[in-house]
Amino acid sequence: MELQNTEGAHRVVLEGRNKLSVCGVRDVESFDENMIVLITVKGVLIVRGLNLHLQMLSLEGGQVTVDGEIESLVYEEDKVKGGLFSRLLG
Repeated sequence: MELQNTEGAHRVVLEGRNKLSVCGVRDVESFDENMIVLITVKGVLIVRGLNLHLQMLSLEGGQVTVDGEIESLVYEEDKVKGGLFSRLLG
């Protein structure tokens, strides 16, 4: 999967720290109640928080909606050092 491709719209909307809408999502790499890792057209987006739930997932439309207590949104560099385990420990 090539993350350098910037084709397609990308939008991140956070409402009151408890509802997140993301457009331009290509894949969901992993998710649990504390972290969701999204592959977007602009790179890897890591969502951290508490009681996170994927409320809506449409990879065909490139849209994801997350509910829960959102603590941080971080874009990861394109070249991942250490992979998924380093993200889990970080």
